[in-house]
Amino acid sequence: MLLTVLVVVAGLSLWISSMMDPGAGKTLLTSLGTGTLISAVVGFGQTLITATASQRAMVTPVIEESRRALEALSAEYRSLNKEFFPTHVFEATTEPDPMFNRILTEDLDVTRHYFFRGFSGRHAAARLLLSRTERELRVVIADPRDEGAISGRARYLLRSEEAGMDYETIQARLDDEISIGLVGLFLARGRCSLVDITVVADPPLDRLEVFDESVWVTLYSDIRGATTLYPRTLRFSEGSFLYNKERSEFLRVSQSRSGRHFRISTTTTRTDFLALYEKITGSPLSEENFLELEGKFHAFRKEFTELAELNP
Repeated sequence: MLLTVLVVVAGLSLWISSMMDPGAGKTLLTSLGTGTLISAVVGFGQTLITATASQRAMVTPVIEESRRALEALSAEYRSLNKEFFPTHVFEATTEPDPMFNRILTEDLDVTRHYFFRGFSGRHAAARLLLSRTERELRVVIADPRDEGAISGRARYLLRSEEAGMDYETIQARLDDEISIGLVGLFLARGRCSLVDITVVADPPLDRLEVFDESVWVTLYSDIRGATTLYPRTLRFSEGSFLYNKERSEFLRVSQSRSGRHFRISTTTTRTDFLALYEKITGSPLSEENFLELEGKFHAFRKEFTELAELNP
């Protein structure tokens, strides 16, 4: 406001003096206008310098502090995302998702310890036979000697199967899947330094696959995917809350003294496996039945490889 008054006074003084005859009055008005104009220019310069200095002294530190606070907040959010949020979410589908299988296979290829908790272990054995890297395998599967161990999976399949499929038929199919899975794990022993099998009477409905750098949780318990064949699956990275929790829980179950534990190694012969199979299932396995189950497993592996678009 003051600068505006000075400029107006200087302008009026110079304009009036320009219309006056030479003399003391004109000289006085000219001097007044010139001095006022110089004061206005100097005042404007001082104001500009003061404003710039004030901004540097007050505004710039605030901006810098805000930037650091936002960076810290962003880092905290990234940490929380890694701790509690999945890196990938695969929604429930009726057909295998090639992207799901590709990323999971990549995780398997770089892992040395593969932990699988599921119903039969067929998929774990099939994936191992596609790999060329030796690793340690630990599996937790349903106890075929306990009828309650397969009831949860049977009820899930009843919801996703076509009408007309009865419980007994599904139960018989699940019993067959466990047998096929055991034979598959035996056939995959050449890809493993150790195959450790734990059978439990009350396995969780959700499937779990733990690798060195990630954990995959397939949510058979998610009612939103109850009518689909392939449930919703979440992938969490190493170091996340879910990774540490699920890995610790898996090791607790697989190392529990109260569980039934069995081992297959590269030196396990077919005769050894036939005896081991009877211990696990409570039923003898003849050579003829073994060959039949072996054929079923290879048929499953071939179908799974093609549907998942995995290179053999």
